[in-house]
Amino acid sequence: MSSMTLSEVTQMSLKDLPMDNWMTHLPDVLWDIPLSNLSIPGSHNAITYCLDKNDHSPVDLTQPDMLQKLDKYMKPLIRPFVYKWAITQESTVREQLECGVRYCDLRIAHRPNDSSSDLYFYHGVYTTITVETVLKEIRAWLDVHPKEIVILSFSHFLGLSQDLHALLISTIKSVFSARLCPKMELVTLRNLWTLGYQVIVSYEHNVANCHRDLWVHIPYWWANKCKADELIEEFEHRKQHGRPGGFFVTGINLTEDLKYICSHPTESLKDMVMSTYPTLLGWVRKQKPGANTGSLNIIAGDFVTESQFIPTVIALNENLLSGNTRRR
Repeated sequence: MSSMTLSEVTQMSLKDLPMDNWMTHLPDVLWDIPLSNLSIPGSHNAITYCLDKNDHSPVDLTQPDMLQKLDKYMKPLIRPFVYKWAITQESTVREQLECGVRYCDLRIAHRPNDSSSDLYFYHGVYTTITVETVLKEIRAWLDVHPKEIVILSFSHFLGLSQDLHALLISTIKSVFSARLCPKMELVTLRNLWTLGYQVIVSYEHNVANCHRDLWVHIPYWWANKCKADELIEEFEHRKQHGRPGGFFVTGINLTEDLKYICSHPTESLKDMVMSTYPTLLGWVRKQKPGANTGSLNIIAGDFVTESQFIPTVIALNENLLSGNTRRR
């Protein structure tokens, strides 16, 4: 399938594009619109499908002291609850990319008492897979999808020294090499394809200022709500004040609190998320990408491959197909 003309789009919704190559097949009228004005599906806490279930693995050091103590002395009782509420994605990073994810939220850690320089991801506990392994998986996927662009957001660094930051940056550059997009004024599909860039890396640390191919941290709108209607209300309020310039993320990921967990002892984060997706996606369908006040850019969620989340977000780009919005 080749890229679509505008007349062909009238016969086919963008949600019907092949998800593994949806950027490749966007209609050419979208090739010159800044990526920060497109609607892009993202994965919140992308690498939690491989959390370490070994009883010797500690909970991560961002967890409350009380939880760390309970986990230490009552691990068989506490640890199942940690897993149920820490896993945000069950699909591998390759599967997420195949399903259309183009933004990955990557939270990096060095495990405590680890004498090696290996880095992992974390959310509640640490992963079994290293950062380098995941980056190489992404690179291998890009090798066979040469016109797809991924945005990787490195943040929430836990236990990283300056030397470990230097090692991580060196690994990023080594894995992606010439595919890394340097900081640019205008980033569109057309100019990225022309220059051979496929990876945009944002890095939530001031060391990014010293590297031309590391972008500053991409703002992430987080509502910190456990109910869908409250999350929607929060984002509607934020939209009134206008979108940030450049890339930004709207995270429709719900956040459980202790009260919610205690009142739903048999449930998990997945139960909570999947039960609210109909409401959340109803709100997403009403959104528009672009540069105007109230428009959205990257939209990130949990368990993104297990609902209509990804095609729903991609289909929002149909709002940009009219001529008067073509080059905004």
